[in-house]
Amino acid sequence: MATRKVERTQRPEGNTFGSPATVERQSLRHNLSGIVPLDKNSFEPLYYQIQRQLKEQIRSGHLAVGDALPGEAEISRIFGVSRMTSRQALQALTAEGFSFRERGRGTFVRAKRVEKNIAHLLGFSAEMRALGLRATTQVLAKEMVAPAPEIAERLLIRSGEQVLMLRRLRLANDEPVAIEQIWLPSTRFPGIETIDFSKHSLYDTLQERYGVRIGAADEIIEARVATKAEAALLRIPAHSSLLFLSRTLLDLHGNPIEAGQSFYRGDRYRAVLHISGRNGTQS
Repeated sequence: MATRKVERTQRPEGNTFGSPATVERQSLRHNLSGIVPLDKNSFEPLYYQIQRQLKEQIRSGHLAVGDALPGEAEISRIFGVSRMTSRQALQALTAEGFSFRERGRGTFVRAKRVEKNIAHLLGFSAEMRALGLRATTQVLAKEMVAPAPEIAERLLIRSGEQVLMLRRLRLANDEPVAIEQIWLPSTRFPGIETIDFSKHSLYDTLQERYGVRIGAADEIIEARVATKAEAALLRIPAHSSLLFLSRTLLDLHGNPIEAGQSFYRGDRYRAVLHISGRNGTQS
């Protein structure tokens, strides 16, 4: 029986990163490029240096959405670190939303998180355009209803007055990222129930058809856990984290236009806010 000769690459003494040939072969296996040795004299932890290099691979496109990341054992070989350090690097990458883990299969690159600037009053479609993403909408429900007392109070209408209830699934590049439910006073917007909001922007309609100019919004942001129904719509596991936003939209005169609530996927969305310090700070 013929035997196969196995060539081993010997590591130089003191070089825990591995030889260039070894790194090149392993990098090609996972479409990695530009990997550099770790600086073991740096104040940065080793796991963080690995995490930073893997993030650069994702940002540069060398690792695309859905690609498998190297496993703990391979990261240990590539960078010359312990399995615990490799595990820390992968866990940190997942915690920042760059990857996700499937039990028994490994860790994979996740699509980039959608950022919602809560200081800007933009509709979903405008937000997605600003991020270079394609927005689509599925209308889940649309009907005239008598609102709950809390909704009537937010809209400053009588509790028996009819409102349009509109519930929609919002998608970015065909991936569901949010569930929105809004209530609009029918007396202020006659005929609004006839409009197909899977094809038309709500805020564009309010401005162009009804002459509404948005002035301000009162918003509350909370952390929530997805119900089974919400998880199914958003294609996430039950009890996943959600970013819950409750909003009352006002026109230029301070009159309520819309009461709404949105559930954003916690793994795909994060709220960002820019705060200017030009007026000074107080302690």
